[in-house]
Amino acid sequence: MHVGLTLFPTDETLDPALFARMAEERGFESVLFPEHTHIPAARESPYPSGGELPRKYARTYDPFVALGVAAAATERIKLGTGICLVVERDPIATAKEVASVDRLSGGRFLFGVGAGWNEEEMANHGTDPRRRFSVMRERVEAIKEMWTRDEAEYHGEFVDFDPIWSWPKPLQSPHPPVIVGGDGKKVLDRVLAFGDEWMPNARQKISELGPRIEELQRRAAEAGRGRIPIGYYGAPSDLDKLARMEEMGVDRAVVMIESDPPDDVARRIDELAPLAERFG
Repeated sequence: MHVGLTLFPTDETLDPALFARMAEERGFESVLFPEHTHIPAARESPYPSGGELPRKYARTYDPFVALGVAAAATERIKLGTGICLVVERDPIATAKEVASVDRLSGGRFLFGVGAGWNEEEMANHGTDPRRRFSVMRERVEAIKEMWTRDEAEYHGEFVDFDPIWSWPKPLQSPHPPVIVGGDGKKVLDRVLAFGDEWMPNARQKISELGPRIEELQRRAAEAGRGRIPIGYYGAPSDLDKLARMEEMGVDRAVVMIESDPPDDVARRIDELAPLAERFG
């Protein structure tokens, strides 16, 4: 099992390039950045973790810009979205952004995707929250068409375009892994339908993770697919819990670092460094 780090990259915390470089120097496998384009000043959607929504949500850099500077500052560490809110993005522009970062980073991009929880946020982008999972599927499918075909076209309910040219293509073949985030009842359906990996988050209880991984791998085999990698976003930093997750079949544990002042974040990276050595 590999260990990665994640941080809400904001204008008040450690610079994303320095964050990624420090993580690489200490042996971490990956760095993932989440996304929120904005936060509506008034909303009814409850914060999934409970309580007040943390300040960092409204101050997050665009993930592709943050990952671009991180790519320029590093050589080996994998870089990804945890997660990209594809229901709030134009799929043609997103396909080019991912392909651009993947090529410029030397093929190190991890495309974590999800539909999100903030209904007012997605509605501001013209997405009906009730249809967001259907929107997500079509946009991911359309993006994959643009990555893998010289003349791509897609005709769906939410995404519809005639043949187009779109370069550059990703460096990874056939494309960067599409990592489907989430812990809901139907998330495994989505992984099997259009994903390459599954990324449950901290709301997925570790005690219930093993059976879900077993179900996913069984269904993958029944569908004629190989083993599907598992990442866990917001993993604990406890060695015993990480070892237990590794036994369950988790391939990547991504530990969250709070968006504290730069010196505090740097100190926390050093504190977590033994995890990278133990599970590298």
